[in-house]
Amino acid sequence: MFYHLFNMLQPDITVLNVFRYITFRTICASLTALVICFVFGPWVIRMLGEKQIGQFIRKVGPESHQDKAGTPTMGGVLILLAIVVSVILWVDLTNLYIWIILFVGAGYFAIGFADDYLKQIQKRNLGLSAKAKFCLQILIAGIAGCMIYVYPEFNTHVTVPFFKTITPDLGPGYVIFAILVIVGASNAVNLTDGLDGLAIGPVIIAAATYMLFAYVTGHIKIAEYLQINYLAGCGEVTIICGAMAGAGLGFLWYNTYPAQIFMGDVGSLPLGALLGIIAVITKHEILLVIVGGIFVIEALSVILQVGYFKMTKGQRIFLMAPLHHHFELKGWAESKVIVRFWIIAIILALISISTLKLR
Repeated sequence: MFYHLFNMLQPDITVLNVFRYITFRTICASLTALVICFVFGPWVIRMLGEKQIGQFIRKVGPESHQDKAGTPTMGGVLILLAIVVSVILWVDLTNLYIWIILFVGAGYFAIGFADDYLKQIQKRNLGLSAKAKFCLQILIAGIAGCMIYVYPEFNTHVTVPFFKTITPDLGPGYVIFAILVIVGASNAVNLTDGLDGLAIGPVIIAAATYMLFAYVTGHIKIAEYLQINYLAGCGEVTIICGAMAGAGLGFLWYNTYPAQIFMGDVGSLPLGALLGIIAVITKHEILLVIVGGIFVIEALSVILQVGYFKMTKGQRIFLMAPLHHHFELKGWAESKVIVRFWIIAIILALISISTLKLR
């Protein structure tokens, strides 16, 4: 909105020329999302508390978590509101990639909202059934995959980290690949959301990392220099990544240990899906495994635990899954688990960025 307004006024007011630059608008979007979370955070916490929309803590969880029962949840509404508002204000709204990303975010937001609504307001402990949730996730990811596939500017080659020449073309199979990336990322972030600030920290780090990837992928000269796939129009995705990072920082102010609010499925599902679709559009799909390594490890810990439990009829690999609960039961303080996972996320992000040159 502001981009188009200032662009229209730019011939008469030359100082407005600065708003043409993606880097400047990314900063504006980040600060806008941050301020929205800062300003509306206390009101959202108070409103959720008044409506008694509080976190339900399972009895099987760590004993130290029982005192968190009743903490306001569904804070993801605040995060997504901040992202959408800042994006609409600062991006070029004629860019198709922006609308595909917003479609995925809105779709997964709706799934998470329905799930949290049934659990927190209707008091149906399990919320949406796993089958219904999974089918809806696949449907939305599939529509987004098809939209990308038919877009003339987009190619179906997959970038393999650390290799310049290995770029397999999946053809129509790219749609299935995109579904796997989006659905996998969404559920991995959802599984990580179990401690105060644990999920939102790596989300901020991953969003900031893909902010760089989106910029270089959409810049023809830099993309040529780095020998990566150039994608016209991808630069605008940088602004969405900036908005995600800004909203995440604003939310972390209230979600940091001890948390005043939790994001709930309405936050974790769309944030993971946004990372997935951004990874697809920026042509750094496989690299999400490294950038979001914390999410991958957490998801794998659950898969391994469940599989091993069934195969051995009751034995476990970890004291409890996801992995963060294992370390809690080993005696690590919750804050120590959180910060150490953040440190690992930063290291993985730096390794990911190094792939731009180590090819």
